[in-house]
Amino acid sequence: MSESEATPDDETVDEAAADEADEEVVDDGAKLFGVWSVAEIEYNDPSTKRYINVTPIAHTMGRHAAKQFEKSEISIAERLINRLMQTEDNTGKKQQAANIVKDAFETVHEQTDENPVQVLVTAVENAAPREETVRLKYGGISVPKAVDVAPQRRVDEALKFIAQGTHNGSYKSPTDASEALAHQLIGAADYDVESYSITQKEERERVAAAAR
Repeated sequence: MSESEATPDDETVDEAAADEADEEVVDDGAKLFGVWSVAEIEYNDPSTKRYINVTPIAHTMGRHAAKQFEKSEISIAERLINRLMQTEDNTGKKQQAANIVKDAFETVHEQTDENPVQVLVTAVENAAPREETVRLKYGGISVPKAVDVAPQRRVDEALKFIAQGTHNGSYKSPTDASEALAHQLIGAADYDVESYSITQKEERERVAAAAR
């Protein structure tokens, strides 16, 4: 069929494909905080890859808040920001928490010369526990039982450990929250056993191993 014989449906399809191509170009050019590229991020853990979403958007205005399990569609950076808000100093102050993450990313880049988004992804993968314990009751006796952790919960727990380590390192301390967060991200990405998040992960797995 020649170009002159193209149908309106074909033209519509071509226009839609062109619009999608334009959107992809915009997405590829967008950067987190206007600085950090979110393209070509490497994932080392296939089980959590689906639940670690990397986008250039750091504030979705709560559009996923009312949907069950939609939190995995939110950028991992925004999920970290939301976790940092769960303290008495940052409660309800999302812009303040976002600034902490933004400053921490700059510190991470200065100290490692790497893309801090990649460092965050690696830190979450390393700090995610694979096993934990649950309590089972047999009659009147409560017995711990080791269970595998679901991938989505693994990401949740890793973010919790990183946020707790940041709070512990900066609360009533001369260390800024951004510096404490950068220290946690670098330590977890390097699998430093002295890092709070890695310590908590290994302790969780050690208890689970004892309960097998």
